[in-house]
Amino acid sequence: MSKILFVVTGADHWTLADGTKHPTGFWAEEAVAPYQAFKAAGHEIVVATPGGVVPTVDKGSLAPEANGGQENADRIADALAGFSELQSPIKVEDVDLDDYAAVFYPGGHGPMEDLAVNADSGRLLALALESGKPLGVVCHAPAALLAAVKADGTNAFTGYDVAAFTNAEETQAGFADKAKWLLQDRLTEAGVNVRVGEPWVPNVVVDRNLVTGQNPASSAPLAVELLTKLA
Repeated sequence: MSKILFVVTGADHWTLADGTKHPTGFWAEEAVAPYQAFKAAGHEIVVATPGGVVPTVDKGSLAPEANGGQENADRIADALAGFSELQSPIKVEDVDLDDYAAVFYPGGHGPMEDLAVNADSGRLLALALESGKPLGVVCHAPAALLAAVKADGTNAFTGYDVAAFTNAEETQAGFADKAKWLLQDRLTEAGVNVRVGEPWVPNVVVDRNLVTGQNPASSAPLAVELLTKLA
């Protein structure tokens, strides 16, 4: 089969409006569910992070309350332990898009810290979009789209329909009044059409080769859509 690139945040914190560093990283389910689906379909996974740092999992994403109970939390933790590619990432700045059949960005609050302002990732996203290859982005990872700025100053994703973590979900998670900025607002300001679904319910939006998901629950159905495009 083919290779799928996972671009994962390298941040282990998210700087809040008051300067507090909130511990975070990538969200476990959003990495694990697509990883298992892609591996089951026979694809090879390569992980890239800014600078090639080994990514940090958000500890909150391993808690029972974030996974519908202890049993599922244990399943996610076991699956994450088997995701060995996370331990040997390449650098985002060294990625050659020609090597991959598809690109996927898992979320967590980490992308709000680093990928939202990472020009190398932004260029990769713009190239992936232009290439027509399947491009999947879930939850807070659409923050990375903000860095995909073209030479004329416009965003490469302007006019695209996307799903992303919503203001309502950020409010319910307890961070809306602490954040420097909200993802839904910033994407809208960039000319991206955020298609808001119900909080915490799967919402996957497909626009041409771009497949986006609103929240952790959207990561498994997003993976199904990406696999359909790879078939």
